[in-house]
Amino acid sequence: MHGLGNDFVVFDAINQDVCLSREQLCWVADRRLGVGCDQVLVVRPASDPEADFDYQVYNSNGEEVEQCGNGARCIGKFLRHSDLTHKNSISVKTVSGIYHIHLREDDLVTVDMGMPVFEPEKIPFTATQTSSSYMLEVGKQQVEIGAVSMGNPHAVMQVDNIEHAPVSTLGPKIEVHPMFPRKVNVGFMQILDSQHIALRVFERNVGETSACGTGACAAVVVGQSQNRLGTKVSVRLPGGRLLIECDHPDQPVLMTGPATLSFEGSLML
Repeated sequence: MHGLGNDFVVFDAINQDVCLSREQLCWVADRRLGVGCDQVLVVRPASDPEADFDYQVYNSNGEEVEQCGNGARCIGKFLRHSDLTHKNSISVKTVSGIYHIHLREDDLVTVDMGMPVFEPEKIPFTATQTSSSYMLEVGKQQVEIGAVSMGNPHAVMQVDNIEHAPVSTLGPKIEVHPMFPRKVNVGFMQILDSQHIALRVFERNVGETSACGTGACAAVVVGQSQNRLGTKVSVRLPGGRLLIECDHPDQPVLMTGPATLSFEGSLML
């Protein structure tokens, strides 16, 4: 499956036993030797009475991560396609909490991504106090970023031209910056106007992807916290557009976009 080109291998661990080692996860994600994907998603029976299902997100290096916005939309579409539910509104639980997915009549999927978290210790990010922006020393240069968690950590940097953004050079350096003890996803945002931005994201342990749902949410709420963006923002990513809605930076964030099934099959492990 994919959400705007951010692609996933999805395993149904409800009707079969799925226990993948890190080496197997890496093999599945390998584009030359396995199926190939940015992340592996595994759907499991609910462990919490407030959720309909659990699901796990693994990056292509086999490491489990907290959340994936594009993955959440695909999980919602997968659950309906696989007849695992007949609901239009589904609650799913990851290691970072419970998220609510709504399957719309126009075939788009809206996910309530929860509240943005700006407190540095909860992102986690090393800073003495909460701020809408921080100066980060990267090599010999100082860069200004916003820092937020959308269930996973994000650094957002504003750029003048998205086409020439230093994604491949600054992205890997900020990803492993010591001020982010669990690494960080790095967003490069060009503000077009108060309702439109262009965005590229260097995802931790993956590299640049064609779309990042949590990254789009993070960019919008950082822009809002800096009084640069409105409550409804169209985010243009390399793979397409997402609509991000948030009435205020201390309110839940809604993300709307497509989720696409590419193919189905069986796999010998």
